[in-house]
Amino acid sequence: MENSVPVVRVESVDLVRDGRFLLRDVTLQVRRGEHWVLLGANGAGKSTLLSLLGATAHPTAGTVHVLGHRLGRVDMRELRAHIGHVNPRHMVRAPLTVRDVVLTGLTNTPEFPPRWAPTDAQVMRAEELVHALGMGSRLNLLWPTLSQGERGRALIARALMAEPELLLLDEPATGLDLAAREQLLTSLDDLRAQDPDRASILVTHHLEEIPTTTTHAVLVREGVIVAQGPVSDVLTTANISDCFDHSITISNEHGRWVAQTRVPVTVG
Repeated sequence: MENSVPVVRVESVDLVRDGRFLLRDVTLQVRRGEHWVLLGANGAGKSTLLSLLGATAHPTAGTVHVLGHRLGRVDMRELRAHIGHVNPRHMVRAPLTVRDVVLTGLTNTPEFPPRWAPTDAQVMRAEELVHALGMGSRLNLLWPTLSQGERGRALIARALMAEPELLLLDEPATGLDLAAREQLLTSLDDLRAQDPDRASILVTHHLEEIPTTTTHAVLVREGVIVAQGPVSDVLTTANISDCFDHSITISNEHGRWVAQTRVPVTVG
């Protein structure tokens, strides 16, 4: 894809379900090499917007272009093969090793399809990704034995198997303790440095889960985008307080964001 063509272009999009607007008049553009964070309270419409960007839903009105293709005029299944989607709720029921789970990123299925087997080169690629995410010693462990943090990093490796141009991360730090979260964020920063052309969009409602390499931010409230642009312009005390309808003070230390409730100062 040429640098001039946006990876994602959303124009005047509404999404209505059962007579209710889940998204209203959403316009957004993401270019190659940009790393966006999508922030909002629970139920704000973050995951709904991500479903459009991941080619798993259609808009009710407006247009959505992903990787140069307009939704509604493209084979959605084929398009999804070029999008890496990290979902920490991914279910693995078969007794698969970490290596096997990562390899299923090639088939976009929970387990290997019948009569399908990876090539030697694909197995090597899977192992390289697992090592790159600090999981080399876990290659042959079965999925149920992994910690939540280990599963999260393995799922990122899985999403990268097809070498996607766009990586979507749906609250990847869900359920992680402090150490596991920091390992995950470090891994994301390292991966972004290794492939500067890939674009990514990370969904969260915790500012502490934003990687230092994030370039842009979009704030969503009740299905409406209330702010978007370069991350340092968007993540302000005023914008975050408005987005979450709560008085919150924002600070940034060494590239990491912190949110804290503003305590009224009493005089007397």
